[in-house]
Amino acid sequence: MNLFWSITLFWGAAAVAVALALAFVLPFLFRSRQDERQQAARRDINLAVYRDQMKDLKTERANGQLSEEQFLASKLELETRAAEDALAQDDGASAPQASRRLGFTLAAVLPIAAIGMYAWFGNPGALTASSGGPMDPSMAAAPTEQDIMRMIEQLEARTQSNPTEGEAWEALATANGLLARWPQALEAYQQAYQLLPAKPAVLSGYAEALAMTSNLVLAGRPIELVRMALQAEPDNRKGLELAGIHAYQNQEFAQAAQFLDRLYQLLTPETPYAQDILSMRNEAAQLALAAGSTQAARAPDQQVTAGPQASIGGSVQIADELKAQVGEQDTIYLIARAGESGPPLAAARVAMGTFPLPFSLNDSMAMSPANVLSNHQEVVVVARISKSGNPIAQPGDLEGRVMGVKVGAADVKLVIDRVVP
Repeated sequence: MNLFWSITLFWGAAAVAVALALAFVLPFLFRSRQDERQQAARRDINLAVYRDQMKDLKTERANGQLSEEQFLASKLELETRAAEDALAQDDGASAPQASRRLGFTLAAVLPIAAIGMYAWFGNPGALTASSGGPMDPSMAAAPTEQDIMRMIEQLEARTQSNPTEGEAWEALATANGLLARWPQALEAYQQAYQLLPAKPAVLSGYAEALAMTSNLVLAGRPIELVRMALQAEPDNRKGLELAGIHAYQNQEFAQAAQFLDRLYQLLTPETPYAQDILSMRNEAAQLALAAGSTQAARAPDQQVTAGPQASIGGSVQIADELKAQVGEQDTIYLIARAGESGPPLAAARVAMGTFPLPFSLNDSMAMSPANVLSNHQEVVVVARISKSGNPIAQPGDLEGRVMGVKVGAADVKLVIDRVVP
């Protein structure tokens, strides 16, 4: 449907809605008191509009017009407004005695007021956005913490009044997770799971909440829930992410790369989240190769060819004030990046030993044959001591880096001197 017919139908429906509202209001004004059903009818109309807008959002996401972040922000905004209407209490105030003058005044003012209120409080830009054009920036803006907290309060009241509504418990759990309120999210997911035990989003969300309240451990019940979610919905994004992290924790890097590669194919490549997943996937693939795995996610024609290889070598030292924080079971990762936040070019996992530890990175440790050390003049070299074994930086890991390292340098002095916040 083109823009003209979309707008025409919308305003036609709005005119019908106004006419219906007047049909409810005027006869009762001409008798005695305003019927309370008028307020309920208007609220139902608002909720119907919200449902239609939600369908439009889901359609735009399915068509690739909205990213996951944009969809979530818009969905929260709609749910907040719908919850306010659904939970609002009737004023219960009685109208004054009816009069024809008041009735005629309302007949003239109500349509104008409805249009004015929609223009002020509503979202007229959604009419053009639904035609396939760019989404209004206000709809794409991420909700604030205050917005989410208000939504949480409304959902808590909703679940108390209707404790068998599984979708409300799921929404409450999701909102708590957005604010990292994991104990509260876990309680809500437990309720949602009892009511919606086969819903993939509930299964994967429940698994995440369990892991976040158990020191990020996915083994046991969390990974069981993840597998159930992926069995029901193979492209469940949260399930793929958690499955990849679990494989990392078990040092099954090839399997982690496969899960993360599947997840990346579902994302919009330009988003920061997609870039993080791609970086994790590449590091997993490299670690699988470094561990001698033959299952790394790399096509046969992408193998690094033999020949002269560029390299970087040196030693890793740890600052005196951090030595007491190093454990025998910790893992050291060496990574060369193209710039401070650029993609990893080469990576290696080094066994813990006596400092200073020697290291060497070369083209054979490349993430991609099209982007090797030989293609760069300068790189950033990072050394990280991981407490969990996860090659992705976690709070509490120890890290050091050297900027502007010349490719071919053999005497790089790397000092691990900071704690990852």
